[in-house]
Amino acid sequence: MTEKKRILVACGTSIATATVAATKVKEIAEQAGVPVEVVQCKAGEIRGRVQTFHPHLIVAMTPVPPDLGVPVIMGVPFLSGIGVEKLKEEVLTLLKSV
Repeated sequence: MTEKKRILVACGTSIATATVAATKVKEIAEQAGVPVEVVQCKAGEIRGRVQTFHPHLIVAMTPVPPDLGVPVIMGVPFLSGIGVEKLKEEVLTLLKSV
């Protein structure tokens, strides 16, 4: 069985925008046949979550520190719809490469 890819979705409060992004990421992965585990957190909790969850990818809805040692992509297109196809491709490329 293929290892689940761990994805951390971070936003300001870990409620609304993180939920939208987490749902979209799960849909993208499912359609591509990539097993994932998605966890949401507040941006202020991100360092601790990286240490305990060990994500393969971070989808950030707000700026996060650049030195986390994990690929970070901005997930704002999931909300705006602008550039969402490119973002989907980027998510899949990163998930398949880790």
